[in-house]
This record gives sequence, C-alpha cells and structure tokens, in this order.
Amino acid sequence: MKKFLKLATLVVIMFGSFTVARADEGMWLPSVISHTRLKDMQSKGFKLTAEDLYSVNQASLKDAIVTLGGCTGELLSSKGLFLTNHHCAMRQIQFHSTIEHDYLTNGFSAMSLEEELPTDNYSASFLKRMDDVTVEVMVGITAETSLEEAEEIKKENIKKLIAKATKGNGFNATVEAMYYTNQYFIFVYQKFTDVRLVLAPPSSIGKFGGETDNWMWPRHTGDFSMFRIYADSNNNPAAYSKDNVPYTPKRSLKISLKGVKEGDFAFIYGYPGRTNEYLHSAAVKYIVEKSNPHKIALRDYRLEKMIEKMEQDPAVRIKYAAKKASVANAWKKWQGESRGVVKLKAVEKKEAFEKEFIEWAKDKPEYANVVQQFQALYNELEKYAFAMDYYKEGYNGIEITKSAKSYSELTIDKLEDGAEKLKISRDLFYKNYDSTIDIEITKEMLKRYVAEVNPEFVPEVVMKHKSKMDAYVNTLFAKSIFADQDKIDAVLMKSSKEAIEIINADPAISLQKEFAKVYAEKILKEYKRINTKITSLYKYYMKGMMEMQSSREFYPDANSTLRIAYGKVSGANPKDGVHYLPQSTLEGIIQKDNPEIYDYNIPQILRDIHANKDYGMWEVDGTIPVCFIASNHTTGGNSGSPVLNANGELIGLNFDRMWEATMSDIIFSEEMCRNIAVDIRYVLFLTDKVCGAGYLIDEMVLVK
Repeated sequence: MKKFLKLATLVVIMFGSFTVARADEGMWLPSVISHTRLKDMQSKGFKLTAEDLYSVNQASLKDAIVTLGGCTGELLSSKGLFLTNHHCAMRQIQFHSTIEHDYLTNGFSAMSLEEELPTDNYSASFLKRMDDVTVEVMVGITAETSLEEAEEIKKENIKKLIAKATKGNGFNATVEAMYYTNQYFIFVYQKFTDVRLVLAPPSSIGKFGGETDNWMWPRHTGDFSMFRIYADSNNNPAAYSKDNVPYTPKRSLKISLKGVKEGDFAFIYGYPGRTNEYLHSAAVKYIVEKSNPHKIALRDYRLEKMIEKMEQDPAVRIKYAAKKASVANAWKKWQGESRGVVKLKAVEKKEAFEKEFIEWAKDKPEYANVVQQFQALYNELEKYAFAMDYYKEGYNGIEITKSAKSYSELTIDKLEDGAEKLKISRDLFYKNYDSTIDIEITKEMLKRYVAEVNPEFVPEVVMKHKSKMDAYVNTLFAKSIFADQDKIDAVLMKSSKEAIEIINADPAISLQKEFAKVYAEKILKEYKRINTKITSLYKYYMKGMMEMQSSREFYPDANSTLRIAYGKVSGANPKDGVHYLPQSTLEGIIQKDNPEIYDYNIPQILRDIHANKDYGMWEVDGTIPVCFIASNHTTGGNSGSPVLNANGELIGLNFDRMWEATMSDIIFSEEMCRNIAVDIRYVLFLTDKVCGAGYLIDEMVLVK
C-alpha cells in the first residue's frame, strides 16, 4: 500500500498541480482522490473522507458499486439486492417476455426469493482494488525501444501482472492505460454470475416518453429495475443453483428520503464508458462533419423499418424492443453531440490551443512537431476510419450474417462438442428476429455501403451485384438457411459432415466471410497501424499539455473503470428565454399521459393513485418527485450509477444526460452539462404503490 501511494503521488507531481478546480468537470479515480479532488469536494459540501469512498482495508462505498458490463449498479440491502436502470435490464426483461407473460409491457415483481428469475449471460462484478502499475508495465522499455517492440513488452508485462493478481483467488483483472499511456492501473474484480431479476416496472414507466423524451429535459421516466446477487454457502461466486443464497455484500447504500434542492452537493460513483476530452481538432472535425452524419443516416433507416413493423405486430414489438432502444440511443446522442460541439466552437477552440502549444513547444524537442504530425496522420487515417464506421453501422446492421458468423468456423468436432451451446445461442437469436425487417435493412445497408465507401473496401460479392442489389438480397434470404431457424435445425439433424458442407456453401456465410476478410486485411490492419502512431503522439501531447498548463486540472478520460464525478443539483438555461427547473414531478407524467400513444400510456393504477392522491409516506408537497438534474460529468456506462448526497446516501439513479449536454464526451460546459437521475423517492413509491413489492423496501436502510 505504501508503494502504491508513493507512485500515485509521483504521478500527480509529474502531471502538475491539482489545486485549481474547473467547475464540475472530471471523472476522477477514487484510489487517488485524497491527492486530487478531496479538498475541493469538501469545500463544496462533501462530508466524508477518502477512506469512506475507497479502501482496500475496510468496507467503503466502492464495495456497494457493481459493474454490469456497460452499465453500473448499486447494492441496496445486506441481501444482495441491487438497483440499476430499466434500459440496462431490457435484454433480461425481454428474455423472459412472451405474448402470454409480457413483462416488457406489464412489468415484473417477484413476491418472494423463489419467484426471482435467473438471468441470461448477466453478471455483476465488484472492484476489489486498483493499483498504479506504471513502473511494472514499463519494465524493459528504454528510449531506444521501437514503438512496436514497446507494445509487445507492455503486453507481456501486463499478462504477468494479471496472472499474479488473479492467482489462486478466482478474481478477474484488467490493466488500463490512463492519460494516453502515461500511466497504467490494474483493476481486480470479483465476478458473480448468479444474478436474478427481482423487479421491473412496466415499460410505460421504465421507458416513459420513449425515444421522444430520450436525452431530453424535463424528464419523467422511472428508469429503474432491481436484481439480486446470489452466492454459494460461503458467500463466494457460483454458477446458478437452487442451493445458492442471497449474497451478503461488504457494504450497501443507505437511502435518503430528505430529497434534493437547488445547489445541493451531489456526486456519482460508477463506471463511465468512454470520453475523449483531449482530442486533436482534426479528430473532432471528422466526428462532426463526416462520422456522426453518416452514422445517424444509417440508423435513421434501420429505425424506420423496425418501427414500421413493430407498430403492426405486437410480437415484433416485443422482439425488437431492446434492439430499437439500443439503435435509437446512440442515434439521438450523436445528433445532440454534433450540435453541442458546433455551438461551443470546440474545433475552433482546439485549433487555437494547438497554435499556442506549437509556440510553447518550439524550444522543447520532446514536444516539437507533435501537433503538426497529428494532422498528417489523421488525413491518412480518414478513409480507414470512414470504412470502419460503415462496417460497424452499415454491415453490422445486417442480422442474418450475425447468425451465420456463429457457424462460419465450424468443424465436425466443434459442431458435435458445442451442439448444446449453439442451440441456446440459436434459440435466443431467433426469439428476437424478424426476417422481413432484416431483408429491407440488408438491401439498404449494402446499397449505401457500395455508394459511400471506397471500392477497395467493398467485398467482391457485393460489388458484383451493386446494380441489382434488391434481387441479390432476395435470393440471399431465399437460399440461406440462416433466414429461418427451422431451416438450420433441419440441417443440423443431418450427419455432421453433411451439415458442415451445407453451412459452408450458404450465401450468408459467404457474405459474412468476405466482409470479415476485407475488414481484417484492408481496414482494421491499416487503421490499427496508423492509430498506434497517433496514440503514441497523444502520450507526448498529453504530457506536454500538463506541463504547459500546470495549474489546470487534468483527469484521465473515461475507459469503463470506476470513477467519481461531483457537482450539484442545478437547473440550466439551455437557450435564450428558457430556464430548466432541477426537479420534475408526477404532475408532468399526468400532463403527458396519452392512452393512444404506447410510450405515454401509463398504467391505470398510476392514474388512479394520482386521482385519489393515494401517495402514502412518499408524498412531497402534494405530489411525488420523479426526476432531477445535476452538474455531474457523466457518459455511457454511468447508466445505473448511484447519485449520492454529501453524506454518501443514495438520492437518485443516473440514467441520462440532457440532449444539449451530450457533447460532454468531447468538450465540457459547466453552464450546459447536466446528468438526469430518477429521484430515489419515485423508485420507492413505484416499488411500493405500483409494483406491489413494498417488502423489498423492508430490506433497505432509509434515512429520514
């Protein structure tokens, strides 16, 4: 521990002074919070210590936080009950939903432990510790070591560090770079795989407002769900078993019923996914002028086709609920991000800073010409980046080849040994698949791929049919066994040799393999080569920025590791003449309620509760608080993160950002950036009065 503190302190010194705060910007590593942000947090109202936030020697708040692989959750009780967002649970809710038991529409509430539903490929991981391992990662690298050799040495060193950290304890570990490889941390986790669905409100509550309200304020969405972690009799991780018991965590959160008001200190503890605050202007310009517009257009079409069929068929609505939400989420975010970047003149500001950097670096050989090299490399990268965008957003929008991919490398041994696993995967895929949607999307994605992407990156089979794409796609789906599960099942009833021959001759397999080959050999290979050079430049650019602006606060970009962000409950002024209040209430839900619109058709029970003012102990000033906004710096991955007050008590559940603030992954604005949270009092009200699961609240520690 002493060694770690010494190294962390050295990094802080190397990267300059951390004494000047920049509003509420930043996602801070909790293990070094005492060296970086604690004094500023306390000056703004925070009442706890660094040990309360993060400790490896005693229970701390970090032990109540779990990563869910793309979302965050937090422990609510000593019986393994945890809270996350409804949108983070969509796939699990959908997995158990049928026309007869439509948990997406009607919600789900387990009335006992026995009724809790096992989840599909879902896990919750606790961080055991994080340590600075910069010195260990860099062992064997000298000034003479080439870039390629250095990468290989680091890979080997990281492999050894992970092996040592996980030896004999069943833990998992990753080593992550910070500040563009100027610093490295190891993160050691304990993973629990027996996670069961406990409660999910109806989608008309959990997704109230749908994509219309997504990213917007004011918001009235009860975006929450509850799960429970199970362990073996020794409280250790175990595969699902009826003999498992609720996990006893080291720490769970106390829940505040005091509510929030303008100016209250608030902080978020979670796993933000990815930010790029220190990008060169050329990268930001590409995002706004080329990448985002094209990705938005591709998703426009996919959403149009999904919605068209979902509105016609309730079964398809269930099948595509999670897919539609996933596609629409980034689609709308990119639109807001581009608007915000342009509005804040991010490119111009970065260009101005880069001129200053060039002037500052003139007499510093380590940093001279760094900025100038970026432009040339980004110019070289652009065609590969654009092709990658189209591969991920265009080709990957095609579903039939996703199914085919699972079978593309089959051998007789693999087929026979993995038959059961393949069947489970197949059942899950086709449970949520409609070929009529996929046909239309495939036609359009391939047409746009041919029209927009450099011909050298277009597979031969696609280029050959560019003038008759509709006919090609119709034939593909008519002949492919992957368009229909019954066809695959019939083939797999044959001998293994015959089945593999049929699979290998399938047109969807051919399309998948050609795309995979072009992507690997012509796009990804060159993209990685150029990007490796760019990343190595960022190491010096980042280090130079920190020396040049020694009084500025620098935090590492988000990379799905545990972070703390703090600010205050605060309204906003998004445009002239408009002021956003920081709190929404049940009255707003009733105002939006519309039985004729799926996303605004609230359950009758909620209408009745409002009409009768039957709020019970959850009533506040004649209504129910629903959501609030605060100035915490968040991004994707923070979905489900707890919003905590100055005492570390749970006041809300983060689930979104204001649309005007989505540029915060690239450039932060203290005036505009607001995260959106479900008020914990609304969560408890719904759990009790709407979902009828008040017994769950008995497990929790409430603070009045």
